[in-house]
Amino acid sequence: MDEEAELQFRVDGEPTSPTLIYLPGLHGDWTLLPGFRELAKARFRLAQFTYPRTLSWSLRDYAQAVDQQLKTAGIRSGWILAESFSSQVAWTWLKQAQDGATDFRFEGMILAGGFVRYPMLLNLAAARFFFAVTPWWAWRLLFKVYLAYSGFRHRNAGPAGNCAEEFIARRTPLDLATMRARLRLIAEADLREVARKARCPIYQVAGVIDPVVPPAMVARWLRRNCRTFAGARVIWPADHNVLGTEPAAALAQIENWVSASSSL
Repeated sequence: MDEEAELQFRVDGEPTSPTLIYLPGLHGDWTLLPGFRELAKARFRLAQFTYPRTLSWSLRDYAQAVDQQLKTAGIRSGWILAESFSSQVAWTWLKQAQDGATDFRFEGMILAGGFVRYPMLLNLAAARFFFAVTPWWAWRLLFKVYLAYSGFRHRNAGPAGNCAEEFIARRTPLDLATMRARLRLIAEADLREVARKARCPIYQVAGVIDPVVPPAMVARWLRRNCRTFAGARVIWPADHNVLGTEPAAALAQIENWVSASSSL
């Protein structure tokens, strides 16, 4: 499969288990998920996506591609686990359901380091500038630093959790350009009205060490504006990648939310 042009899809776990659909963060793939996947597949049918490296897709394109792939796989309902950037894909997809453009049934949505309208637009502009001006050699140096630090960062993720080598192996100049394009989509998006109209339960799980998306700011807005917001959990000592750095704690909380909602 051409990884630059095609959406990639995999499913782990038993088909009789509750369906959890993972949509990745700004990096766009499942390379940071192994520790969570190894635990989650015993409890969920875990559908996972890796997005194509494209500079032209809109949020609507992402949402439609995910919806079509799930339709092809015969999956028409489930819980959405939307990580960071993909919270914007998930809200866009939910809007399509609100407009009657998809028959997918949202059983619930869990934002993992996600948001509605990004709360710090100046930081977002700075990130876009950084991606635009940083040369490839500097990125390669940053990746070496990340690799050296990754063992500590993923120390609570189990044997499969230290996935830094796989993560770095997928990074290319085109990949970084794609991430910058996704930052533009975040900057342009305002999906607050979709959240206000949500009818499925909405939850938030986040790491306590998260300067990228401060969880308190997101939770405060959801409590005030989203009538189906049902709970939040900030996990110590996880960072922005809460699913990768504290997978057991994140999974336990997700399982509790899914079980509680199913019993209503």
